[in-house]
Amino acid sequence: MAKVCELCGKGPQVGNNVSHANNKTKRVWQPNLQRVRSLVGKQVRRIRVCTRCIRSGKIVKPPVRKLV
Repeated sequence: MAKVCELCGKGPQVGNNVSHANNKTKRVWQPNLQRVRSLVGKQVRRIRVCTRCIRSGKIVKPPVRKLV
């Protein structure tokens, strides 16, 4: 399963850690992905989206399920 947001396509970024002595080591920044129930079309699906998409309102949450 790829670490990519299904809405905006945000994925891992590669860069360097830079120490005080200016030593550089490779590292990876991962996006903050959450599995969220969302309305896609007319059906409810679990999708992996980044928190930026959740906060900006790009997903439509389904109505709350009633417990029987």
